[in-house]
Amino acid sequence: MARQTRRRRAARASTRVAAGLAAGAAGTTALNAATYLDMLVRGRPASSTPQQTVERLVQQSPLRIPGDDDTRNNRLQGAGPLMGVATGVSVGALAGAAWPVVRALPRPISAMLLGAVAMGSSEASMTALGVTDPRTWSTSAWLSDIVPHVAYGAVVDAVLRAVR
Repeated sequence: MARQTRRRRAARASTRVAAGLAAGAAGTTALNAATYLDMLVRGRPASSTPQQTVERLVQQSPLRIPGDDDTRNNRLQGAGPLMGVATGVSVGALAGAAWPVVRALPRPISAMLLGAVAMGSSEASMTALGVTDPRTWSTSAWLSDIVPHVAYGAVVDAVLRAVR
């Protein structure tokens, strides 16, 4: 009897994490769409901070990115957004694992909290590596970061509630 109960709990936990992975992927898509829409509307360039973050991480590790200057730069440009996808999917998985807590929160609070966790995850590493300093950001820069992360949180919350 106890073994069956443990198996059921493990299966439920796995299902919650899988739902969180899907929710994180959907949230990441929403974040990217909001970011690209902002770039389209305001005519602003893409951020170079994801690429710079990867470059700093590589500098501090034994890893090397191969290729001539152009090829290496292209690889860095690809690796930065992939790190963002990994962050978004990971935060979604954590939200799925913590579903009983997330479910108890009002939707707006859950959306903001999930967005803040995703934003904090990425900004903390960039700040620690010296790539950026949020204390120096303009209001416009803050909004360019907050709005897509709130979209992320809202979509993660919506997907988790829909599949549960």
